[in-house]
Amino acid sequence: MFEFRIIAEDAETGARAGELTTPHGVIETPVFMPVGTQATVKTLAPEDLRTMGARIILANAYHLYLRPGADLLREAGGIHRFMAWDGAVLTDSGGFQIFSLARLNRVTDEGFEFQSHLDGSRHFMTPEENVELQRAIGADIMMALDECVAYPAERAYVERSHELTLAWAERARRAWLEAPGEQALFGIVQGATYEDLRRESARRLAEMEFPGYAIGGLAVGEPVGVMREMVAACVEELPPERPRYFMGQGFPEDIVGSVAQGIDMFDCVMPTRNARKGMLFTSEGRLVVKNASCARDIRPPDALCDCPTCRTHTRAYLRHLFQAEEALAGRLATVHNLTFYLTMMRSMRAAITDGRFAEWRNAFLARGPWTATGI
Repeated sequence: MFEFRIIAEDAETGARAGELTTPHGVIETPVFMPVGTQATVKTLAPEDLRTMGARIILANAYHLYLRPGADLLREAGGIHRFMAWDGAVLTDSGGFQIFSLARLNRVTDEGFEFQSHLDGSRHFMTPEENVELQRAIGADIMMALDECVAYPAERAYVERSHELTLAWAERARRAWLEAPGEQALFGIVQGATYEDLRRESARRLAEMEFPGYAIGGLAVGEPVGVMREMVAACVEELPPERPRYFMGQGFPEDIVGSVAQGIDMFDCVMPTRNARKGMLFTSEGRLVVKNASCARDIRPPDALCDCPTCRTHTRAYLRHLFQAEEALAGRLATVHNLTFYLTMMRSMRAAITDGRFAEWRNAFLARGPWTATGI
C-alpha cells in the first residue's frame, strides 16, 4: 500500500516530480502538508482542505498521546474516522515537542522521560512505544522517534545525540517490522550542522532500508548557506528511489530551493500561524492585512488567487475582522495562505514535468520576498 515513483526529473537541478501511493490515496510530489497537530488544521474543516486540493496533512503523536489519547483514537477507528478526513496522514513522532514543550525532560538510552505541558504528569516513552502509539493513531506514514538538537550545538553533544537517534531508529524499525501493516515508517537524519555527522546519519539510515527518509534539525536558525550544505550532504547519501522529507521548512523561497535540491515533502505551521496573525503570502510577496494601509483598500488580498477569500472579500474587510478580533479573520486568512502554498507546489510540479523548472523558479522568486514576517 506504500510506493514512491519518480515521474520526472529536471535536467538543470535536482528537482523531481513523483507519486506517493498510500492507503488513503496517491499524493503528487513535491507536496506541502498542512499541519493538523491535534487532528485539526486550525480554523478549517476537513472539507476546506479537500476543496483546496490537500491530499495529506501532518499530525503530532506527542499532542495526540496527551489528548485525546491512544485508547480513544483506537476505539474511534483511528485519526481518519475521528476527524472525518479521507486523505492521508503523516504523524511526527513528537520528539521535538517532548524536547521543546516539556517542563522537565531526561534522555536515556531507553527513551524519553518527560512532563506533560498540559497537567505536569510524568511520562516515559521508548522508540517501540512510539511506533505503537502511531499505529493506534492510524497514520499512513509514521516517523521514528529521534532527539532534536537546538542550534547552535556543541559537537560532543551532537555526536552522542546522533548515535542515540540512530539506535532508536533501528529499534523503531524492528518494532515496525514485527507487526507489518499498511503503515510506512520513515527514519530521520540528524547531525545538526556537522556535515560528516549528517552524511554518516544518512548512510546508516539508508542501510536500514526505510520506506522514506526525513531531514530533521534544520531550518532552526542556522544560516541559509549552511542549511543548503547540510541538505546537499543528506541528499547525496540517501537512496534516490525513496521519498525525501524536509521537516518544518516553511518559507516559500526555502521550499523552492529545497525542491531544487531534490526534496519531495514539506510541512510547516508558518502559513496557518501567520494567517492567524494577519500576514498573507501573495503573488506579490507578503501582505500584512492588519496594517493601516489596508483600512480602505477594496482590492482582493491577491488579484491572482482564486481562493474563496480572494474571490469574495477585500483587504479592508479582512483588516476590519482582525481589528474586531472576529474568528472569521483567521479562517479567511488561513484559507488563502494554504491555497497559496498548495498552488505553489502544483505549479512547481507542472514546471518539473514540463522541463521548465529553472525558468519557473526564477520567475517565482522574482515576485517575493516572503521571508520576513512583517508581524
